[in-house]
Amino acid sequence: MVTEKTAIETSEDLRDYELVFVVSPEMSDEALDATIEKVGRLITGRGGALTDTQKWGKRKLAYPIKHLLEGNYVLLKCKMKPANSRELEAALRISEEVVRHLLVRVES
Repeated sequence: MVTEKTAIETSEDLRDYELVFVVSPEMSDEALDATIEKVGRLITGRGGALTDTQKWGKRKLAYPIKHLLEGNYVLLKCKMKPANSRELEAALRISEEVVRHLLVRVES
């Protein structure tokens, strides 16, 4: 009985998020996939769940970032607790692979 209540509470605590991040265009496809997997593990390792992953491919940046004019864009849709979103953003901020990121909570 206690486990059912806990499962219901944890599923209600998860919120929908969309994470768009830009990776260096100089990375190989294998390194890009490894980076996507690493970011996915950051989410799932803290009790979150990935719902969708889309690689948008290489696109031109609006302005140079770290002397780069292009970047590989990736969209991850996920569910996680709000407290874990702060931890995820901190990890992405210090990541050398991720050039820029934007994490947005999706209203249901």
